[in-house]
This record gives sequence, C-alpha cells and structure tokens, in this order.
Amino acid sequence: MIEQLFGSKTRVKLLQLFYQNPNRSFYVREITRKIDEQINSVRRELANLLSIGIITSDTNNNRLYYEVSQPFEHYNALASIFGGQKFKPAKKNAAQKSPEKDAIADEQPEEQVSRDPFTQALLKAGNIRLAVYTGQFTRDETTGVDIVVVGDVNQAAIDNLITELETSEKKDLRYSVFDLGEYNYRKQVNDRFISNLLASKKIVLIDKDKLL
Repeated sequence: MIEQLFGSKTRVKLLQLFYQNPNRSFYVREITRKIDEQINSVRRELANLLSIGIITSDTNNNRLYYEVSQPFEHYNALASIFGGQKFKPAKKNAAQKSPEKDAIADEQPEEQVSRDPFTQALLKAGNIRLAVYTGQFTRDETTGVDIVVVGDVNQAAIDNLITELETSEKKDLRYSVFDLGEYNYRKQVNDRFISNLLASKKIVLIDKDKLL
C-alpha cells in the first residue's frame, strides 16, 4: 500500500532509510547495499528526492553523500510514516516565538528510543540510559569515537554487538562506555570529551533521561 502511495519500492526503502537515520549521511553504494536495490534505480530515486527537497547532498573526500533534510516542510509528517524522530528546531528568542509552532516542536517522547536494529539489541545488553552514533556515522570527528553508550551494561555483550555492527557496516568502529554516575560527573565538571559529545553532530539512539 505504501509502495503504491509513494510510487516505487525503491523510493519507499530510501525514505525508510533516511527517516530512520536522521543526521546520518550515506553514499550511493552504501545505500544500494543497505536497501538491496539496483544502483540505477537508487540513483534515479535519489535525484527525485533531491529535486523535491526531501534530502540534501554534499561531497566529502571525493564521495557524494546524501542525508535527509530536517528543515523540509513536511519532515515531521513523513517521519511519522517512516518511523523517524520528529525534528525539533533550535529555540527562538522571545520576540521570535510562535506559541502554536513551539508547542508542536516541543512534543518529545519521555523515553527516546530509536527503532534501529542495533539499538534494539543494545537494550538487551543492560540498563542503557543513553546511546548515540557520531564520528563516522555523522562525518563529525569532534569526539574521536563513533559510538557512545551510557548505563549499567554487560561489557562482553557490548563488545559482541559492536563486532557484529562492524561486520554489517564493513568498517572498524571506535566506542566509549560510561556508567551513569561517571557520565553525570564528567558533564558536571565540563569534561572535554563530554563537552565535545554534546557539541557534535550525532544520531540519538537512546536517551531515556534527556541526558543530552
């Protein structure tokens, strides 16, 4: 039914990929591998989505990357259909505020949890309070790592999950794990790593306590 509504199976798969991974950029062959569609079909649909404004593109290290456009006027509606997170614009000052729009933008789930398969597996590895992708996932090397996990975790289980993710992503991944007490202390004393994490471009997988 959704395929009929949006015109093609490839387009639907692309929309699912982009909206379930806001802030993450993908290059063409990576996209082709992830959605298991022919490259010519992928290129055609990417061009369609670009022309509408649903996605954006830019070049980095001689590769063309594509990413969902969160300021797109129908972003939240499409995110609701394809399982993404709502876009929350930066706070306006008092003179710029529009009460109706701000009320909508401030609607956030109490427990923010992504539907990403890695996230669902991660939840079984302990009492995870926060997990984010950054680094290679967002092309932002501010923190020097790719995954940050906060909570009471089974370290062996985390190590195994990262190994599996490395296999599926076909890349080596750097990660850091903190218990909640250490994370909060580091945040309180303005630890450089945590400050860099807060300032970095990231994909929030889990944030049960609004730690970011």
